[in-house]
Amino acid sequence: MTKVLVSDKLSKEGLAVLEEAEGIDVDYKPGLSEEDLAKTIADYEGLIIRSGSSVTARVIEAAGKLRVVGRAGIGVDNVDVKAASRRGIVVMNTPTGNAVTTAEHALALLFCLARKVPSASASMKDGKWEKSKFQGRELTGKTLGVIGLGNIGRLVVERALGLKMLVVGFDPIVTAERAAELGVELLSLEELFQRADAITVHTPLNEHTKGMVDDAAVAKMKAGVLLVNAARGGIYEDEALIRGLDSGKIGGVALDVFAEEPPGLTDVVKHPGVVATPHLGASTKEAQDRVAVEVAQQVVDYLSSGTIANSVNVPAVSQDVAPLIAPYLILAQRLGEFLAQVHELEPRRIEVECAGDAANLTLEPIVNNALAGVLTHFFEQPVNQVSARFAAEDRGIEVSQAKSNKTSEVASLVTITVKGKSGGQAVVAGTLASDRTPRLVRWGAHEVDAHLDGPILAMLNADRPGVIGTIGTLLGESGTNVSRMQMGLVKGQAASVWALDSPLAAEVLESIRSAEGVEAAFSVKTA
Repeated sequence: MTKVLVSDKLSKEGLAVLEEAEGIDVDYKPGLSEEDLAKTIADYEGLIIRSGSSVTARVIEAAGKLRVVGRAGIGVDNVDVKAASRRGIVVMNTPTGNAVTTAEHALALLFCLARKVPSASASMKDGKWEKSKFQGRELTGKTLGVIGLGNIGRLVVERALGLKMLVVGFDPIVTAERAAELGVELLSLEELFQRADAITVHTPLNEHTKGMVDDAAVAKMKAGVLLVNAARGGIYEDEALIRGLDSGKIGGVALDVFAEEPPGLTDVVKHPGVVATPHLGASTKEAQDRVAVEVAQQVVDYLSSGTIANSVNVPAVSQDVAPLIAPYLILAQRLGEFLAQVHELEPRRIEVECAGDAANLTLEPIVNNALAGVLTHFFEQPVNQVSARFAAEDRGIEVSQAKSNKTSEVASLVTITVKGKSGGQAVVAGTLASDRTPRLVRWGAHEVDAHLDGPILAMLNADRPGVIGTIGTLLGESGTNVSRMQMGLVKGQAASVWALDSPLAAEVLESIRSAEGVEAAFSVKTA
């Protein structure tokens, strides 16, 4: 019998899937601490969790037989995915199971703001009848700005249109044609701020979205705008919200998520203009049942037949092909990640070409990993080769793949070209080193020879004396060690790739960008 441990609360419907599966022996032990989980996990091949369990490197080290971790929900922040990957453990999630309930909660929060329901209810419970105090506003005919048009954002759009609202949207990787099909007018972020009567965000939290709504953004908004966040804490700056509420610029704020959870009684939580709920976006019986059944079935399918669905870390290739293709999957993914971090393009077409030895392999998984590398930069949940094609299609991004017989100085070559919305394009190419590790050999017009591993400083600068020395000094003074540096020259411009022993601090990156002769500098994260 294959043993599966469920270490968080799971609905009876999900447990039934496991209990009825042939060859599966399930133990239900919700509430295990990290220490208890580490002591218990040794004999289990499958583990199903929610947000309560911490699957740390310590737990994974103790999990001698573990083959799969299934997360009932989207986020895998409580799983050390890198440690699991090193041990060959598949990590799965259920990225769509909570979409409907989260979209509904965002709209419920919007209604609460528009009709002042929480304040009116509290007043009534105090024995008051303050009818005139809680005059609200209709949503019909108002303009709703939806930032992020993924699974949840699209459901919000659909329901808002049913309320006879006008919907405008912003998503850097959705085409205007795809947005029009959804009934959304696609705008720039600044235009959305200026036109929307109410704004709701449905994006991941990353370097581009953190603090997206700050004082400058609020200043561009309509007076009395209503703001909703049921996505991730940190997208709105608390201090900017408070200042906007106090000035009357913001008419109300509804928050279901916070930078730190639980947040405690912070200034923003206790502000009278704020409606706050304790991360209830996914908390409906239907959603809990749905993700429980989905994750249970995914784990059963993998343990019984090797079928991988919604994996966040493992490409779906057969065991015989995996040893040959695996290094190219890593190469393609890291090339895509590098390109997405050094070019600020809104992708409209992604082309992947394989030459030499790489062209003799099945292209589909290589292409999908390249897509995943590029697109993960724009998504909340990890994009893998299983979901990459769907993610591109969903955003209206064209994908092409090709094999090439072109001769080259290297035995194999993978080239990724991304064409942007405004006509620009970016190109990177890479190969495998003699030890089968990924190597960058082309960045735009520059020929380089750089390993794609660990933290990287990628830089474009004028080709003149002193620039590289200045950068080396800045890195040295910050305590950042450089393990290697490669450079390529084209017409007076140098491109350099610096392999670092530790991630580059934000203030050091800013100092580098400000240095004389530096045209662009990027902190690149690779696995």
